[in-house]
Amino acid sequence: MPAIERAIRTIKERIRAIVNQLPFKAYPHRLIVEMVNNVVFWLNVFPHTDGVHEVMSPRTIITGLHISHDKHCALELGSYAQIHEEHDNSMTARTSGAIALRPTGNIQGSHYFLNINSGRRVARNNWTALPMPNEVIHAVHRLAVACKKI
Repeated sequence: MPAIERAIRTIKERIRAIVNQLPFKAYPHRLIVEMVNNVVFWLNVFPHTDGVHEVMSPRTIITGLHISHDKHCALELGSYAQIHEEHDNSMTARTSGAIALRPTGNIQGSHYFLNINSGRRVARNNWTALPMPNEVIHAVHRLAVACKKI
């Protein structure tokens, strides 16, 4: 029981650290869930001192995939990016605004994003990281209100 309680406390502390660095006052449900997924993902990427293997992480033991710093550490949770959408030769928008959530963990280095227009999680290989405008902060607050989180 103490080991489980300590693991839960570790996850909560890391989520609090993420919340304190983000510029939002309210969070949509999907963003809260993804904060937990992000923390658990990164906890499983590194080997545990009292784990099954000295050098292999739990994630590597289960999936056989390794994390590449260049591919998987490109974005931090909560950073803003313009994600590249599927497009044709029409005049429709080729990018949309999104909040970075976490790496998918695949070999290509894809990331999960929270689309600020739809409020859904999407996975993309291509994006352009940008500074976060105030309109995006207001859009996230509107998503939180739609989820009744205020």
